[in-house]
Amino acid sequence: MASVSAAESLQEEVAQQKALLRDLQNQKADAALIEEAKKKLADLQKSFGLLQSAMKAGGSTKKGRLLLKTPKGTRDYGPSEMHCREFIERTVKDCFTTYGGGCLDTPVFERKDILAGKYGEDAKLIFDLMDQGGEQLALRYDHTVPLARYLAMNGAQATQAKLWQVGKVYRRDNPVISKGRMREFSQADFDIAGIWDVMIPDAELISLLCTILSKLDVGEFTVKINHRKILDGIFEVCGVPADKIRTISSAVDKLDKSPWSEVKHEMTETKGLDPAVADRIGEYVKHKGGPELLETLKADAALMANPSAKAGIEEMAILFGYLKSYKPKKKAKKAQTGQDEEDEEIDESTVGVGSIAAGGRYDNLVGMFTAAAAGESKKAAQLPCVGVSIGLDRVFAIVWPRWVSKGMRSKETMAYVMSAGDGLLNERVELAQELRANGIKVSGTWFSLCSAALANSRGQTDFLFKAKPKLPAQFAAGERDEVPFAIILGETELKEGLVTVKEQYWELVDGKKQKIESADKGVKVKRADLVQWLKDRPIMKDWDSGRFL
Repeated sequence: MASVSAAESLQEEVAQQKALLRDLQNQKADAALIEEAKKKLADLQKSFGLLQSAMKAGGSTKKGRLLLKTPKGTRDYGPSEMHCREFIERTVKDCFTTYGGGCLDTPVFERKDILAGKYGEDAKLIFDLMDQGGEQLALRYDHTVPLARYLAMNGAQATQAKLWQVGKVYRRDNPVISKGRMREFSQADFDIAGIWDVMIPDAELISLLCTILSKLDVGEFTVKINHRKILDGIFEVCGVPADKIRTISSAVDKLDKSPWSEVKHEMTETKGLDPAVADRIGEYVKHKGGPELLETLKADAALMANPSAKAGIEEMAILFGYLKSYKPKKKAKKAQTGQDEEDEEIDESTVGVGSIAAGGRYDNLVGMFTAAAAGESKKAAQLPCVGVSIGLDRVFAIVWPRWVSKGMRSKETMAYVMSAGDGLLNERVELAQELRANGIKVSGTWFSLCSAALANSRGQTDFLFKAKPKLPAQFAAGERDEVPFAIILGETELKEGLVTVKEQYWELVDGKKQKIESADKGVKVKRADLVQWLKDRPIMKDWDSGRFL
């Protein structure tokens, strides 16, 4: 029965991947995304075929073949992809520290009662674990609840703290890998805890997010901002019953992913809201804009008569005033206003990767934990918080195709030490160690292991572990990693205190990386001056600046 269940699950994945591939082709998506989808489909079909063969041949008395695949909604990342992902993560972490954040790390699983009741309708997406030593556990769904638990455990006394965390989280969702929607994925969170003057931490987080996305060069992006006080005020003005405000609010939150027609259907048919009230809400929530929209809302007498809406509008005006001072280098695309915006309404689930970051306030979550821990008789400490979370897998889904199209490197090795004539193994090792000690990343032929799966997806199968390797084989090993400096040792040159250095260059030809062939045999450099000579070369300086990742 287990094999049948696995086959059905795998068959479903094959069907989903075929549908995804058709969608990408119909949308004329980036060639790299289409190629990735084709490869994924081929792998799934191969696994499905192997499983079917094993089931047919095995019967009940034979052991079936091992199904080699990652669990649904997860994937492996090869060395080239990981080089890109590490670049993304480094960029995010550098921005986090630049904005004054301190690093936090929490367990990948939590007690189930810590996570229970914190996610509303999404609670069904939490991965439960079996009983472990008397504790009911679950994989963390995000970083927010673990952070709130951490702050509550420390007495909710960390006033005016900036904390960040980068790590994997887990959701039992329907995955779409090409869009970065996974069951296991990486999130980067930056949170500000404590009592601050109104809207200052909010402006800081928006500036941080814009800085990160600009540095990662994700392309044109839009930051959408709303205020719960304004939304609650709109609901009250439109006539939403008090007992339905939270459920209707959760429906409106889906406007980022679903068109208004679907949201209205949920409000009226599923949650029982009067259609006339839904129509009045629709007239408000379709508005989008910046400071100019605030002026429109201020002119609405009914809205400004509502205390909640009035307070929210005034706070948003303060926020926009602060944002002018941050002056981001790359501004987000302004949303349009008026009838044209309605005409351009887009179902986000059908295009691109959708939302890549989100954030908001959770002023009562820490207090909820402290109250539960203290018991009803004691007053719970409160600690307001606001934060932003970036989906690194979704960012990767955007950056990786561009990375490939630009021919970005897949390793950081800058120098490859080799020998001409006699092997000179000891001399190669000594030079490599000297360069590494001076911050130059080096490889050498005495431990070069490359396989079809690991050699940057270039299909090379090689293992060089020789005391006297041939020079062409050494060049080939270095070229697989696109190493810009080939350092060649020769017995005669070493006696003269010299080494030969050949600079190597690559270019994109019809979308493929090719080495630029040259008759240049390299230059002689004094062995004692080699480190500084390398550091002074334009290639090395460009690499250090991040231009040729």
